[in-house]
Amino acid sequence: MTNPADETEVPEKGAPMWVVTFGDLMSLLLCFFVLLLSFSNMDAQKYKEMAGSMAKAFGVQRKTKAFQIPKGQKIIARDFEKAHIAKREKEEFGKEVEKAIVEAKLGDIKDLIQVIITENEVVIRMMGETTFDSGKAEIRPQMAPLLKMIAAALQTTKGPIIISGHTDNVPVGGGRFNSNLELSAARATRVAQELLEQGNIDPRRLSVAGFGEHHPVESNDSQAGREKNRRVEIILKGLDLSK
Repeated sequence: MTNPADETEVPEKGAPMWVVTFGDLMSLLLCFFVLLLSFSNMDAQKYKEMAGSMAKAFGVQRKTKAFQIPKGQKIIARDFEKAHIAKREKEEFGKEVEKAIVEAKLGDIKDLIQVIITENEVVIRMMGETTFDSGKAEIRPQMAPLLKMIAAALQTTKGPIIISGHTDNVPVGGGRFNSNLELSAARATRVAQELLEQGNIDPRRLSVAGFGEHHPVESNDSQAGREKNRRVEIILKGLDLSK
């Protein structure tokens, strides 16, 4: 006969079954406290009092007088909401400009006017001979109504406005301009003056740049490419609508 005392109980492999339930409970408690933290507000006044005590104890922070009781601030960042609002504002401004292009009744040349919306700016690109005749820096009369509507749209915005002029690589043949660089700068300056005359825009927001043929958007090897490179751009930086 086998002596029962000689038999040893072999433990089961793996963790006990209660560990799974315990792990689930800890996960639920963690999620619960994270939610409580996300819904809470930080009392800035108590924080300043605590920071002042720490400054006296360790001398790591200057004492700053608080003339008003600070309001509680959300702990969870809201940057994604600000980005969404900024994107929507840029899209609304772009649609307003596109509507102005249609209402200006420019005919076939409206296809040479683009509204480009990027992360940080809105670009109104007027290409070819939409705004100026070849080799000249006088705004064509048919473009005056559109520039007036663009000026009105810019009045509702804040942020820097850059007017940039560009040309193709065909040298200037005589006339009052000695180079494409001079021609592009003169055209950008003329558009800026038109915007100031047509709209109540703060002149401090405006800046002008002439790039000549040095920043092409297409190849200058074709007529269509040169037409797109001859352009004036109205660039609205850091869009922030005030209305």
